[in-house]
Amino acid sequence: MDKPKINLSFTLIAMLVGFMIAIQFQTVKKPVERDTRDIWQLREALLKEKELQSNLLSEIRSNEEKLSAYESKRKQSKEQALKDTLQELKVEAGLTEITGPGITLLIEPVIEDVQLGTPVNDSVSPELLKRLLNELNMYEAKYVSIDGQRIINTTVIRDINGETKIDGHTIKGLPIEIKVGVDDMNTAEKLSNRMKVSKARDEFFTESLRLAVSVSNPDITIPAFDNSIRVKYMEPIKEGGGS
Repeated sequence: MDKPKINLSFTLIAMLVGFMIAIQFQTVKKPVERDTRDIWQLREALLKEKELQSNLLSEIRSNEEKLSAYESKRKQSKEQALKDTLQELKVEAGLTEITGPGITLLIEPVIEDVQLGTPVNDSVSPELLKRLLNELNMYEAKYVSIDGQRIINTTVIRDINGETKIDGHTIKGLPIEIKVGVDDMNTAEKLSNRMKVSKARDEFFTESLRLAVSVSNPDITIPAFDNSIRVKYMEPIKEGGGS
């Protein structure tokens, strides 16, 4: 082979080697740059996941607080319901003072008999009071007191040694005030009108007593029952439910 051809071949080989080295150098540089970019992308994705996790935890805590608040309100609601029920039972049992619509009745001697010199009846028999209470109940009376004594379901009116007693309280002398409470003013007006023409007034008059009936009043105060309530044939339930 002549010398010019050898030089040309050598030149071509050198160029080829140089070209390959250049390609290899570029190939090594590009992966380093691509890997660095992928790491930052992973970091950004990780930060987003952490942010999402934080938001979810905050939402869970918020829901737990709402559930806790709801449970607290539910318990308070139960306690309030028990308190309301207890208060209702006290009202029904006559253990609370009541102020509301009603009328006032007054039992007093017949003045005409006093002027004529007829002996004055200064007492009221238990039978008259019981019949009066029956008539008041028939006309929707809800709360009643006689001579300051609250009348309840267990009240006993009876004669003891010639004296009329209400749950042990002695009715002494006249006049005797009776307060009657009802649900509303309309019922109070009807009660007043009915009692003014009631059979009870005639019964009291035959005993030389007058039953005066007031007009309806929006503010009648009925005192609470202040004696102990006796309950027969009942015993407290033992805890545990065992027999």
